[in-house]
Amino acid sequence: VQLQASGGGLVQAGGSLRLSCRASGGLNNAVGWFRQAPGKEREFVAAILRISGRPYYSDFVKGRFTISRDNAENTVDLQMNSLKPEDTAVYYCATGPVILTNRASNYNSWGKGTLVTVSS
Repeated sequence: VQLQASGGGLVQAGGSLRLSCRASGGLNNAVGWFRQAPGKEREFVAAILRISGRPYYSDFVKGRFTISRDNAENTVDLQMNSLKPEDTAVYYCATGPVILTNRASNYNSWGKGTLVTVSS
């Protein structure tokens, strides 16, 4: 499966962006979003189970980000509201596991990232 993330850009603090992950080929049950800021390790943002739609969020995005899926379109979106400068990072989507997990090592298919820059 090949994944393509899109929707990144430059936004002011407090603004919103919607990222989209489109898959060519079959997605596994869990699809996740991760991010990596300059000089930092990749960290988990959110994941969703495609069959049930059950989401799983990291603590630092709860209440601000919403993950959703469209199985007919083979896409998983990440709606990001109330963005903060510390949300600046390259965002990646990934698939692989059959359960919700925040461990990057459980995801075996990764797309190229999309850059999100939040200015203060």
